[in-house]
Amino acid sequence: MFNKETYISRRQSLKEAVRDGIILLMGNEESPMNYTDNAFPFRQDSSFLYFFGLDRPGLVAVIDIDDEREIVFGNDIDIEDIIWTGPMVSLSEQCFHIGVNDVRKTSAVAQLLADAMASGRKIHFLPPYRSENKLKIQEWLQVPVADQKAKASVSLIKAIVAQRSIKSQEEITEIDKAVNISAQMQTKASQMALDGQSETIIAGALEGIAVSAGGRLAFPSIITINGQILHNHSQGNQLKKGQMLLCDCGADTAMRYGGDLTRTTPVDDQFTSRQKEIYSIVRTAHESAINMLIPGKKFLDVHLHACEKLTEGLKDLGLMKGDIHDAVRQGAHAMFFQCGLGHLLGLDTHDMEDLGEQYTGYTEALVKSTQFGLKSLRLGREVQEGFVLTVEPGIYFIPELIDLWKSEKKFEEFICYDVLEKYRDFGGIRIEDDLLITSDGHRVLGNPLERDTEKLKRK
Repeated sequence: MFNKETYISRRQSLKEAVRDGIILLMGNEESPMNYTDNAFPFRQDSSFLYFFGLDRPGLVAVIDIDDEREIVFGNDIDIEDIIWTGPMVSLSEQCFHIGVNDVRKTSAVAQLLADAMASGRKIHFLPPYRSENKLKIQEWLQVPVADQKAKASVSLIKAIVAQRSIKSQEEITEIDKAVNISAQMQTKASQMALDGQSETIIAGALEGIAVSAGGRLAFPSIITINGQILHNHSQGNQLKKGQMLLCDCGADTAMRYGGDLTRTTPVDDQFTSRQKEIYSIVRTAHESAINMLIPGKKFLDVHLHACEKLTEGLKDLGLMKGDIHDAVRQGAHAMFFQCGLGHLLGLDTHDMEDLGEQYTGYTEALVKSTQFGLKSLRLGREVQEGFVLTVEPGIYFIPELIDLWKSEKKFEEFICYDVLEKYRDFGGIRIEDDLLITSDGHRVLGNPLERDTEKLKRK
């Protein structure tokens, strides 16, 4: 938990931005795995955590802007709980440390909201993503589950996005910690990428590093020899010499700020000549994109620049042809790069994605594309000082996509399908770092992590 003044200041800024009405912020409940008392590890809602800092289940908060009061609703544990869990700091004591003095039982929420609705007052809530919170909103506010996303408060969403997008120094310190733990995980994965090794064993070793550092995984690790599957969480393969291991992993700190790094490593000693050629293209695009990052630069333009660098390299290898700019404009490069260059990072790996990508990554003037590949770009707007984001270009050879586009004769003026056939079993390569936008440019977060993974293996 940060100091009391941090949370007081955050809530004051939120009140000034929203201006009137009642703000309802829902904490998360514990989610059972297979029966009530066997729950998944608890994860608090990130916006609730940002404004109230209370990392415990079953809480609800109300910020009454008009009456200038802040209330936390929740129940302390009783003796029935204590014999299983041990004693816990009281909710009132925890709330004192975040500057909230009005603490009430959970059962009091419904009446407060009912009174507010009866008085015709505006109640702001965020689009819920947990089923239990959807049911609470349906009960308390009489908003059917199917309508809740549409009826969520746009003014509250925009206010929270504006605040959470700009990271304070204390947040940056936490993210630096998370990135450094994530870098340890990456180094371990590279060292373990040996002939006969199991993806599962590597995954277990990396999770152990995250937990041992006092946090947990920021997201399920992607540890795979099938790097062409962008979010491959299957970990049942054995590594063989000549393959590559793609590792996309990140650790949360105890404060729930996360890192997100990717390295692609040769199994055993070194890349094959063909692997090194593709890796070099990705690395060139990665470094060229990073060098463009300054305040005011539209991330969409950085993404398109990276796509052109990838296309240029693929053309040099004979995999693409024609005009590079036209190929990218029309989306032909998406045969090889189907996703976005990066996303915001903070309390969430895809920061604030629950609030809607159009609000977090775009603006009213800049609308998300529907073009294949480009529609997966989560961040398009101009970056600002204080933004934390990822840069993660890649090249992926997806056999199913090759077969589909080839059968459709799609982009034949740009894609050399005869050469591409020789790469259908290649896999995929991605390189990812986390960056802070500074007043005059950018800073790669964390201690330097080797991008030459042949060197990383020997550390």
